[in-house]
Amino acid sequence: MRRREWKNWSGSARFRPKRILYPASVEEVAGIIRQAADENKSIRVVGSGHSFTPLVETNGILLSLDRFRGLEAVDKERRLVTVRAGTKLKELGELLHGHGLAQENLGDINAQSIAGAISTGTHGTGTDFGILSTQVAALTLVNARGEVVECSPDRNPQLFKAAQVSLGALGVIVRVTLRVLPRYRLHYRSGRMPLEDCLNRLDRYRREHRHFEFYWFPHTDLVQVKFMDETDRAASAGGLWSRFSKLFLENGAFWLLSETARRFPRLCPSISRLSARGVPTVEEVGDSHRLFATPRLVRFNEMEYALPAEKLPEAVREIRETIRRRRFAVHFPIECRYVKGDDIWLSPAYGRDTAFIAVHMYRGMPHEAYFSAMEAIFRRHGGRPHWGKMHSLTAEELSRLYPRWNDFCRIRDEQDPEGRFLNAHLRALFGVPSRQAVESATR
Repeated sequence: MRRREWKNWSGSARFRPKRILYPASVEEVAGIIRQAADENKSIRVVGSGHSFTPLVETNGILLSLDRFRGLEAVDKERRLVTVRAGTKLKELGELLHGHGLAQENLGDINAQSIAGAISTGTHGTGTDFGILSTQVAALTLVNARGEVVECSPDRNPQLFKAAQVSLGALGVIVRVTLRVLPRYRLHYRSGRMPLEDCLNRLDRYRREHRHFEFYWFPHTDLVQVKFMDETDRAASAGGLWSRFSKLFLENGAFWLLSETARRFPRLCPSISRLSARGVPTVEEVGDSHRLFATPRLVRFNEMEYALPAEKLPEAVREIRETIRRRRFAVHFPIECRYVKGDDIWLSPAYGRDTAFIAVHMYRGMPHEAYFSAMEAIFRRHGGRPHWGKMHSLTAEELSRLYPRWNDFCRIRDEQDPEGRFLNAHLRALFGVPSRQAVESATR
């Protein structure tokens, strides 16, 4: 029987696992892991496939928690909720809303599972808010021995710091306890302005607004700025223009422009200028979990790096000059966001307030030269790669960027000494030799 092919959202990763399994309980997860150990099979866990790297690739068992979803406990007094790991962020937002609660921050895509989002360091924007993993108060995971392990700042604290962003290398996260807030509404505003005006006002914008981000359109001097602030105002009636903007202008029309760019790359500068001039002025009030998310129907490949926050203006100007000088055929806007520093071992924001810069290329268009040039800029400014986005760094290079890298590797080895949860991509990231290499070296 032919194995079923799995592919990620962008199509950049494709493989055929031995089996795809859908456990519906912690006990089933533990049983699958023990059986995999008996059969000497590897395991990777998949969420929604929104990573652009081969994080979940395996020729063994691919495990999905899509059947293990929902809230297990709600403590409104302590503002804590426990959620099953397969729960998608969109579903979680609605469930929390029903209890009068909300997450303090989210990214602009809500298709990921909660476990996948925290495992890869997913983030939103806002200088007072960390990546999503900073909202985690406790985790339950099943390790390579099939043991159910609890961790938190008070219980197995080192395991907790490693597991908050783990790339799925420590075991299968099955439950996540989150700190939440009473539900709230946001006032969203969007418009365009000159790039240099935006760069000169960055400190003011990120200080004065709960959430701020901007998108620069290559080959132009224009950006789209987005602001969101908490409000007591009533929700906008219908938000028809906002929905039209998000679904038609940012997806339907942009898809047509992207297809044109793919077929006629020389038109990329003109298409980027047309997109920039088409940025509408939009204002809307709505529930936080609904306003954070933006539909992303146009598929692309992405690279994103986390730089020290103060490096953002200089890096953006260098990116602008490099695109101009090398005439890259790119029309996707470059996304810039801010995140508060944290103490999570593999967080790209570890130890410093951070600016994330993301570059994209429409699916089907060559991205290698463009991404390589952008990565060189990011690295010159002390950047760390987003774990779910494309990058070329090796274990040796990564170990110099993360002060607690060796501590994470020690915990990984304790939880999974046989490398049950590793694949070729993760072995390269962590400098763990393949089983075949180990066997050859011992002969």
